[in-house]
Amino acid sequence: MALLPPLAQAQDAERASLEALRQTTLALIEALVANGVLARDKADQLLADANRRGQQAAAVAPAAAPAAAGGPPVVRVPYVPQVVRDQIRDELREEIVARARTERWGVPNALPEWTDRIAIEGDLRVRQQSDRFDKANALPADLLAASLSGVTRAVDLAAGTAAGLPTANTLEDRDRLRLRARLGVNAKVTDTVTAGLRLATGSATDRVSTNQTLGNNFNRYTMLLDRAWIRLDPTDWATAIAGRMPNPWFSTDMIWSENLNFDGLALQFRRPASPTAEWLPFATVGYFPVRESAPPRRGRAIIGAQLGVQWEASALTRIRLGLAHYRFENFTGQVDDDYDAVTGPGRSYGQYEYEAGLRQRGNTLFLTNNPLEIAAGLTPDRARWGLASRFTPVALTAAAEFSHFAPYVVGLSGEVVRNTGYGRADVLQRTGIGLNDARVFGVQARASIGMQAVRNAGDWQATLAYRWLGSDAVPDAFVDSDLGLGGTNVRGWTVGWQYGLARDTQLGLRWLSGRTISSPTVQQGLQDRFGVDNLQVDLNVRF
Repeated sequence: MALLPPLAQAQDAERASLEALRQTTLALIEALVANGVLARDKADQLLADANRRGQQAAAVAPAAAPAAAGGPPVVRVPYVPQVVRDQIRDELREEIVARARTERWGVPNALPEWTDRIAIEGDLRVRQQSDRFDKANALPADLLAASLSGVTRAVDLAAGTAAGLPTANTLEDRDRLRLRARLGVNAKVTDTVTAGLRLATGSATDRVSTNQTLGNNFNRYTMLLDRAWIRLDPTDWATAIAGRMPNPWFSTDMIWSENLNFDGLALQFRRPASPTAEWLPFATVGYFPVRESAPPRRGRAIIGAQLGVQWEASALTRIRLGLAHYRFENFTGQVDDDYDAVTGPGRSYGQYEYEAGLRQRGNTLFLTNNPLEIAAGLTPDRARWGLASRFTPVALTAAAEFSHFAPYVVGLSGEVVRNTGYGRADVLQRTGIGLNDARVFGVQARASIGMQAVRNAGDWQATLAYRWLGSDAVPDAFVDSDLGLGGTNVRGWTVGWQYGLARDTQLGLRWLSGRTISSPTVQQGLQDRFGVDNLQVDLNVRF
């Protein structure tokens, strides 16, 4: 019995050591949680696993020996060889290290695995824009008076109040500070499924501009859903995109503004690139609803198809060609017959209007208001303008890139478009208006030299472009909004310069000069016109 006191002391020391180890482990786990290295749910799981193993060990441990008469109980401590202890320690260490490697415990700035599949991108642009109007421009009052004949190509400049007072500006210069902010998230869900979201500043009724003019009494500005799409890549030669997506066509900004996104479905086919492939054909088809079909109002849609090829002429020369055909369904206007002399407009009245929230400027428009409404005394603010022409344009697009002067790259691009749906007799029969100055042809050429992309400090790129876009070559709703302040029936030059101030930080300068081609008032024999010069100074940051 003389050995009992030392044995009791050994047991007390063992308990103290185990408790100290337990407390140290708990403190370590709490520290990992507090520093964000280990998630709380994973910490709770570790503790639960440890408790369960402890209960299992206690269940199989040998029972304490019966107490001797008149003495303390006898405790048998099983002997664990050192080799077994080492094996247990090594196995436990390997298990912890494997879990730590998988879950990246203790890795500086470590993030969960799912973040590897998420990419965040965005940009900020601050722009100073100066608009200088040609002093020979037609007066707003003259444009409004001319529109009373029932036809116009500058409906925004012919705007007026119910009292017949003009509200447009054609002569007073304008300076404004503008902001663009875009924030996007792209997620690689699986190897064949990708999704994307993007928010952007701008107006809910202007699809071709993401600019926000500053000067709103310091009030906050809205961010709108600019993109929301899902892309499926079942093979390396086919892609399907659905939702609100980036422009799926190979094109320039003469037909589709660089800020325009498409609602609908697109299918893209291509020959996969390879070191031996010199010709890479591609094709795109798409269906894009512009207005929901909700009877009795008819819907609108854009249907398109494009065939093209990319020619890898050499390691330093790349050429791309594309031929596209677009069909604008139910865009054409006609005089609305859903009107009653007693009850007024019916449920579908206004369905032929090319509404203010869609149009820009340049297309030939005519009044679709019912003659009964016009006879009752139509005021400018109640005018319903419709497109005089049908639109089924065919476009040929080309681009070439020459890298012979590395690190500088020379780029050339051009586009030609013709509206095959226009017919003078058809317009006359539909509208009662005979047109002799409508233009259904458009062409644009652009050249650039400098870095392929201005990304680093000291990078630069210079551009020069010319555009001649007839009044009824394409619908003016979707074209560039800068030259001539947007729309068709415009010709002019664009000169640009970009310079890298720092990584992904650029200073940009652009000068644009646009003039109308055909009469904005559609008046024969008149020399009326509209012209404007723009200077844009941009500070742009990408991240």
